[in-house]
Parts: sequence; C-alpha cells; structure tokens
Amino acid sequence: MFQILVVEDDKELRELYSMVLSDNGYKTYQAKDGLEALDIIDKEYIDLMLADVMMPHMDGFELTKQLRDANYTLPIIMITAKDQMNDKRIGFASGTDDYMTKPIDVNEMLWRVEALLRRSQSVNQRSITIGSTYIDMDTLTVTYNHNEIILPQKEFLLLYKLTSSIGKIFTRRQIIDEIWGYDFEGDGHTLDVHINRLRKKLEDNPDIQIITIRELGYKVVKKS
Repeated sequence: MFQILVVEDDKELRELYSMVLSDNGYKTYQAKDGLEALDIIDKEYIDLMLADVMMPHMDGFELTKQLRDANYTLPIIMITAKDQMNDKRIGFASGTDDYMTKPIDVNEMLWRVEALLRRSQSVNQRSITIGSTYIDMDTLTVTYNHNEIILPQKEFLLLYKLTSSIGKIFTRRQIIDEIWGYDFEGDGHTLDVHINRLRKKLEDNPDIQIITIRELGYKVVKKS
C-alpha cells in the first residue's frame, strides 16, 4: 500500500484530500505545515507528498527544497491558490514534480498521483548503481568486481530498500512492514538474521556498507 503525506494548513482541505486518497486505497498521513511534515517523513516511509505552498512556519517551496537537499527522491505535487508563472517556476526549481492550482478536481489529483507513482516505480525499482556495484531488480542480483551474486528475494528486497536512499535511516518497523508485510507475526530477530547474511555476502564490496543505528534501524552508506 502506497503511503501519501498530505501537507495543508487548511484543515477541511487536508481532510478532504486524505479522505479521497484513503477511499482509493492509499494510506495517508496529515501535516498542517512543513515542520510537521519533516517530522513525519523522519519517522515514516512516504511514497509521495502533496504539499500546499502557503503555510505557516515553513512553506511548500522551502519544504521541497529541504527534502531535495537531503536527497529525498519521493514524488512531490504542489497544490496552491497561486497561478502566477513565477510561482510555478520557483516550485519546479525547488524540486517539485507536478503542480496543481486550487480549486483542484480531486479526480485529477488521483490521476496525477497514480501517474507519478507509476513513473517513480518504473524509474526507481528496476536497478540501482552505486560506484561499481549494480543492483538489478529483474534478476535479484548484485554485481561488483566482475562477480555476480544472486540473492534470495527477501535479502534482495531488504538491500534494495536500504540502497534506494543512501544515508537514510530506515526504522526496523518501516523495513519489516514493507518487506514482510503489515501482518507479519514474527519478531525483529528475522530482520537481524537477514542483515547479517547480507553483510557476510557483501563483506568485500568496495562501495557500500550496512550500518546499524542502535535502537532505531539500519542505513547503507558509501565506503570512503
């Protein structure tokens, strides 16, 4: 299930967008401003963000810029009452992927969300290259130093998630929910076992390293 963050200071609009998205199969989170949005993104894995421009504390432009500066690649749709070309220019320059002007048609919003998620999947879920390391979704393989390693599916999906955002910390809960599913009844030991297996298989990898963040989760970093 895709997770979408709705960032809007108008409570009625925020709840309307969230309700429409939920009714169409998306899990939604709500934030009333950019600061609250950053806090949610820090704790939850978000697939796409809808963000108003004019908000207190931190507007949509600054929110988008901070996320892009921190190497977050999630698709972003800006929603605003402004329709001036200069505002759109600023929005795209800050890193937004799409732009809608209020009042918006919620059906069009759904079409744009679906299109962006589909595009994001096609771009991001086929392969990842980090230095000399090539991670291929189609064959579940990791290739480096002219060696090809075929991974079991869970190990591959775990590595793919961690390497999808270098340096980003993924919590144990986020990883388990996405790789094993929300109804997984096992314990965290299963994740630890898979991490240890990956580390052993990649111990001579020249490009990446899996780091444990104590009492929180894991991240992948580039080797210096």
